[in-house]
Amino acid sequence: MSGLFENAGLEDEAPRPLADRLRPKAIDEVVGQDHLLATNEPIGRMLENGRIASMILWGPPGVGKTTIARLIAGHADMEFVQLSAVFSGVADLRKAFEAAKTRRATGRGTLLFVDEIHRFNKAQQDGFLPYVEQGIVTLIGATTENPSFELNGALLSRAQVFVLKRLDDKALDELLARAESSTGQTLPVTRDGRDALIAFADGDGRYLLNLAEEIFALTAKKKLDGKAVARHLQKRAPAYDKNKEEHYNIISALHKSIRGSDPDAALYWLARMLTGGEDPLYIARRLIRMASEDIGLADPLALMIANEAMNTYRFLGSPEGELAIAHAVVHMATAPKSNAVYTAFKAATRAAKKTGSLMPPAHILNAPTKLMKDIGYGKGYAYDHDTEEGFSGQNYFPDDMAREQFYTPKGEGREREIKARLERWAEIRAGKSKDQP
Repeated sequence: MSGLFENAGLEDEAPRPLADRLRPKAIDEVVGQDHLLATNEPIGRMLENGRIASMILWGPPGVGKTTIARLIAGHADMEFVQLSAVFSGVADLRKAFEAAKTRRATGRGTLLFVDEIHRFNKAQQDGFLPYVEQGIVTLIGATTENPSFELNGALLSRAQVFVLKRLDDKALDELLARAESSTGQTLPVTRDGRDALIAFADGDGRYLLNLAEEIFALTAKKKLDGKAVARHLQKRAPAYDKNKEEHYNIISALHKSIRGSDPDAALYWLARMLTGGEDPLYIARRLIRMASEDIGLADPLALMIANEAMNTYRFLGSPEGELAIAHAVVHMATAPKSNAVYTAFKAATRAAKKTGSLMPPAHILNAPTKLMKDIGYGKGYAYDHDTEEGFSGQNYFPDDMAREQFYTPKGEGREREIKARLERWAEIRAGKSKDQP
C-alpha cells in the first residue's frame, strides 16, 4: 500500500490513479529536483550524513513535495505522519505531538509532514516551535506560497527553506516514459501530440500523469497529433493568482521587460496576465506609472498613449480593448527611456522636506498691495518673455538655500533637445552670476 490510499485503508489491489502507482520509491527516482536531492546538494547531503533538519519545501503543485518528505522519512527510518492544514486543526496537531512524544520515548523519531502549511494561522504556526526545538518532531512543511510572506519568522528561523522547481520538458517526458513502461502501453500520440501533452501539464508532473491516463483510456484508431490532444483534454488554467505573489512577480516582469526595451517579452507577460484573469484596467494603470517612471520626457507621447489605452479599454471592454493595451505596451517597450524626471522629483522631495520653512525669494513674490511693494515684494523681477533669449537667469530658489540641480536629462529621445537647452541656460545663468558684485 502507498500514499493516500494506504492512509485511506485501501488495499494494493484497489484501483489507483496512475500518478499514485508511479510515485517514486527512492530519492534517485524523483525527477527534476537534482539541485536539492543529488548527493552533493542540500537534501542529498542530509540523507548522506543521516542528519535530517526541519525544512520548508516551497514549489508549485505536482513537483514532488509530498513524495520527497515520505522518502526522507523512509530513508531516516522515521515515522511518517502527514497532516493537511486545509483539513487539520489544533486537536489534530496535539494528537500528532503527543504520539510523537510517546514514540520518542521508545527511541523512534517522527517526521511530521504538513501540507499547505501556509494555511495555518500565526497561533497554530507558533504551536510547532517547542516540539521542533526539543526534537520531538522533525517538521517538513510544504507550501505553494512564498514562505517569506506566509510563514512566521520564528518558524522560518528553525527550518531551512528549499525551493523546488517546476518540472521541465525533459523531466515530464521521462514521466511519460515511465507511465508507458508501467502500463505496458505506448501513448497513442505523435511527437507533436506528446509535446502538446507536456505543454498542457505546465510543469506539474501529477497533472501530466492524470492527462496521460485519460489518453491511455481512449480508443483512438490513429495516433493523436497536437490538435487532437487539445480536443480531447481540458487545458488547465494558468498558474496565476491575482491576490498572491505570482501577481506581483508577473507585473514586475512586464515592467522590467518594458524598461529593458524588449517588446516581445513585454507582450508575453501581458498575455500571461490577461489569460490568467487579471483586470486589464489594473494593467493599464500600471502602464501609466511606467510611462512616467521609465520613459518620461524622452518620449512624452508614451504617457498619452498609456492613458488612451486605458480610455479605449473602458470604451470597448474585452477582448477588443485589450489590443489598445498591447499597443501601449509595444510603444513603451520600443520608446527611448529616461528616469530623469522620476529621480529628479525624488531628490526635490527630499530637499523640500529639509527646507520646508523657507520662503520664495522676494523678487518673485506678487505685490498686490502697497505694503508688499514697500517691503520689496516683486522688486527686480525680470519678465522672462521680455529678455533677449526668453530666459532671465534669475534665482528662483529660496535666498537661504543653495541652488541644486535635480533634473539631469539622459539625452535620449526628446530629452536630447531639453539637455541642450538646459546647458545653454546654465551658461547664461553662470554669466549673470559673474556680472553680479
